[in-house]
Amino acid sequence: MLAGVEWGDKWMDKPVKVSYIVIRKKFCPNIEAAYDVGFAGFSERGGAMRWVLFSDLDGSLLNHDDYSFAEACPALEKIKRFGIPLILTTSKTRREVEAILAEMDLLEPFIVENGAALFFPARYRGWDLAGGVRFQSYVVFKLGVSYAEVRAFVKRTASRFGVKGFGDWSVEEIVEITGLPPEKVRLAKEREFTEPFLPGDEKEMEELRRLALKEGITITRGGMFHHFIGSGQDKGKAVKVAQGLFRRNWGDGVRFIGIGDSANDIPMLERVDVPVLIPHLDGSFERVDLPNLIRASSPGSRGWNEAVWGILNDVERFRD
Repeated sequence: MLAGVEWGDKWMDKPVKVSYIVIRKKFCPNIEAAYDVGFAGFSERGGAMRWVLFSDLDGSLLNHDDYSFAEACPALEKIKRFGIPLILTTSKTRREVEAILAEMDLLEPFIVENGAALFFPARYRGWDLAGGVRFQSYVVFKLGVSYAEVRAFVKRTASRFGVKGFGDWSVEEIVEITGLPPEKVRLAKEREFTEPFLPGDEKEMEELRRLALKEGITITRGGMFHHFIGSGQDKGKAVKVAQGLFRRNWGDGVRFIGIGDSANDIPMLERVDVPVLIPHLDGSFERVDLPNLIRASSPGSRGWNEAVWGILNDVERFRD
């Protein structure tokens, strides 16, 4: 269930001056004491070029080992100063993303479960969100199949391939695998579209992929887990829907940045103007060859911060 917060109520048709005390004191301890950072948004009717940032979480904005985004705080603050929407684009569930957005003090759309659905706050900036379906405090654009359909496939094939996913594991087992605290694991188990699992033998995986495709399900690889997802979804397809909504409401003068580290992020990186690839913990990169590709110098939130900071410095020079 949603928290019932009408995020759209906080967006207006003009810049809004805000202060970000929560993010500094609780989650960004290295940032100086709270101060007003100025205007958090552009005028909806302004003519300047606007930027939108899509970002993966685990291994990108969040560290793989401790799931912290503390080292990304300087760039997060700069995003807020510029009024740049940060669209979390992740394999995590809606409930997990809601908690992370609250920690970051952000009020933005987001993409969940590897592109299964795009959630916009229902009155986001007073925009035209035609084509979506109202769900509590959101307008939702659904691309994936239901979790019940995916779980039915997992159960039918479990004995043959020995595959187990989040629906089979207890909270305690997932804590052991991921290192997440139990309260966050409970949010991760509240799945609506897809199933994370640990892969087995590669030959068996190929057979499992073929069998899944026959039933409208595909397998994608993330940072820690593989995922059963609907064959009509991926992060790139969800990003395309979001881009259409931004262009519908802001016009064609919108540019898009995308940041990720894993194979399931490649469709997203292929859709944006400025793709950023974060290295794995061992320093290696996914095999990606795209125009304008930026390779970050460090894994996790540190590399995310360095890459975004550099891009935003260029944006700032352009605006000046």
